[in-house]
Amino acid sequence: MHHTLRFYGRHQHKFLRLYIALAKLINIPVVGVLVRSVANTWGKRGHHGYLLSLEQAEQIIDISKSVALGPCNCRRVFRNCDAPVMAEIVVGAGVETFSEIKPGELREISKEEAKGVLRTCHEARMMHTIMRCGRDFYAICNCCTCCCVPTRLRQHYGIEYALVRNRDVVEDFRRQQL
Repeated sequence: MHHTLRFYGRHQHKFLRLYIALAKLINIPVVGVLVRSVANTWGKRGHHGYLLSLEQAEQIIDISKSVALGPCNCRRVFRNCDAPVMAEIVVGAGVETFSEIKPGELREISKEEAKGVLRTCHEARMMHTIMRCGRDFYAICNCCTCCCVPTRLRQHYGIEYALVRNRDVVEDFRRQQL
C-alpha cells in the first residue's frame, strides 16, 4: 500500500475542500494558468478518477478481494443534493486502509450486495467512478454531478485529468489485486 492513500484518507474532507478552493483560482489571469497546470499534473500522477460503465463497475467488484460500503465524501462535504450518502463501495487497498484509519465508517458487504448498490445508484442516474490515489485504487464512488469533486473540477474548471476514461481500467485494477 502506498503511503499517499493513508495520508489522503486521514485528511479526505480537507483535500476535497482544498481541491475546489484552488480550482476557483483558475479564473484569475496568470495565476489560473499555473493552477490549472499544477492541477492537471496532480490529476495525471497523484489523485484522479476513472469513469466506469455499470458493467465495468460490476467486473471490478468481482475482482476485488473484499468490498465495503461507506459514505460518499463528496456528498458528505458539499451536500448539494439529497442523493444517498451511503453509496461508496470501498475496494482494493481502500478496504484495509480506511477500515484502519476510519474505524466504524465502513461496513463489509458481499459482492452481490455491492452490485445491488451499484444498480440502485445506476437507476437513480448516478455515475460510477473508480478513484485512484497514487498507485492505489480505493473506491467505486456512485455520485451525482452536483457534488462529485472530480466531475466539478473537470466540467467547471477545465481540470481534464481529474476524471478520465480508460478502457483498460478493469485490467489495471486486476493487476493491482495480484
